[in-house]
Amino acid sequence: MKQLLELLGFLALVQGVMGLLHEFTHWHVGLVQRVGFLDGYGVYASVALVVLAFALFAAAESRKSG
Repeated sequence: MKQLLELLGFLALVQGVMGLLHEFTHWHVGLVQRVGFLDGYGVYASVALVVLAFALFAAAESRKSG
């Protein structure tokens, strides 16, 4: 379970950072820009993904190994 939480946290962190990178540099990277109902809310969604990633890392750290 710990490894799953870490993997999900890593994916959320990468997508959040890529979404912020897209919003500020207009590079076409990440999945946030491809989700239609998030049009106009890309920065908020990306920040939420980064916060979720840190929450997942904290949850993984509180779990026992295995």
